[in-house]
Amino acid sequence: MASFIYFCDKDFTMSFKKNYLFYAIALLIILLSLYVSDFFVKRLAAEERLRVEIWAEAVKTSVKPMESESDDLSLVLKITESNKTIPVIWCDENKQPIMHNNLDIKDDDVDTYLKKKVKELEADHHVIPFNFEDGTVQYIYYDDSIILKQLQAYPYIQLTVVSIFVLIAFISYEVNKRSEENKVWVGLSKETAHQLGTPISSLLGWIDLLKLKNVDSSLVNEISRDVTRLRVIAERFSKIGSVPETEVIDINTVLMNSLNYLRKRISPKVEITFNIPDEELYVQMNESLFGWVVENLTKNAVDAMNGIGKINFDITGYDNYVQIDVSDTGKGIHKSKFKTVFKPGYTTKQRGWGLGLSLVKRIVENYYKGKIFVKSSELQKGTTFRILLKRVLTPSI
Repeated sequence: MASFIYFCDKDFTMSFKKNYLFYAIALLIILLSLYVSDFFVKRLAAEERLRVEIWAEAVKTSVKPMESESDDLSLVLKITESNKTIPVIWCDENKQPIMHNNLDIKDDDVDTYLKKKVKELEADHHVIPFNFEDGTVQYIYYDDSIILKQLQAYPYIQLTVVSIFVLIAFISYEVNKRSEENKVWVGLSKETAHQLGTPISSLLGWIDLLKLKNVDSSLVNEISRDVTRLRVIAERFSKIGSVPETEVIDINTVLMNSLNYLRKRISPKVEITFNIPDEELYVQMNESLFGWVVENLTKNAVDAMNGIGKINFDITGYDNYVQIDVSDTGKGIHKSKFKTVFKPGYTTKQRGWGLGLSLVKRIVENYYKGKIFVKSSELQKGTTFRILLKRVLTPSI
C-alpha cells in the first residue's frame, strides 16, 4: 500500500509539473502576442498621424492662393482625396468645426455631434495645430481608423480566447484527475472488501467453535463484536464507488453509538467528551459510513495526541444544517497544511497510509453533499475539524 501511495503521489507530481509547464507556455504566448500587437498598433498609430499631417498640409496648400500659374495642384488634390479611412475634423482658431471627412454621423444635429467629437478627440490628444502666415492657428482633430481600432481590440479578443482555452483545459484536467482518483478508490476499496471476506468468515467459524468449548462468554462476546465490526468495515469498503443507501437518522444517536464502541478500543488515557443538544437532529445519511467518519476523526485525533489527551465532539443544530466540531489537544496542524491533510497519501505517521481524512472528506462531501474543513489549529495545542451537514427538519418517521 505504501508503494501504491508513493507511485500515485509521484504520478500526481509529474502531472502537476506538466500542467505547470502548459500554463507557463500559454502565458508566454499571451505575453508575446500582446507585445507584438502593441508594437504594430503603435507603429500604425504613428503612421496614421503622419498621414493626417500630410493630408492637413495638402488641404492647407489647396486653400492658399496660387502664387504663379506654374503651381500644380494635382498632387495636392490627390493627397486630399486619398484619405478614405481616417476620420478628421478641421476646426478654426476657436475650435469650431469647419469641415469633416470619413465620419459616420447618425445624429440629426450635426454641429452638436461634431463639437462633442472634438472634445473627445482633444481629451485623447488626437489633435494637430497648424499655423497660417497671417498668425491664425487652426486645428486638425483625427480619430483612429477602423483597422487600427480592430487591431487594438485584437489582443483582448485573443486573450479571451486563450483564457477560455486554458479554462477548458484546466476543467478537463480536473475532471480526468477526479475520474482517475475515483477508479483508484473504487478498485482499492472493492479489493480490500474482497480480501477481508475470507478471514472474517473463518473468524466467525472459530467463534462458534469457542462457544462449543465453553470458553468465557464475555471474551467470546467481545471477540464477536470485533468480528462484527470487521464485517461492517468490509461492507463500508464495498460501498465505495457506489451510491450508498441512506435514511433519515438522528445524528446524535449515530455519534453516541460510534463513541461507545471506540471508548474500549483506544488508549485509556484519552478522554472523550461531547456536547449534544437535547433535541433530535435528523440528517439524511448512511449510518455505517458516517460511523466511519467518526472513527477516522477520532483515531486521527488519538494519533495526533500520541494516545494522551482530550477529544471533544460539539454538535449544534441550525435551521438548515447541523454543525459538528471535533476538537483535540494534539500537536496541531500548520496553517499551510489545512487543505493538504485531506489529500490521499498525506500523513505524518511513519507507517500511515494517509487515507483516513481523505475518506472522511469523500464521504462527507461526495455522498452527503456536506462540507468538512479545518476550523482552527494551533501547533502543540490542538486542532478543530468542522463538519456541516444538511438538516432534515420534518423527518417522516
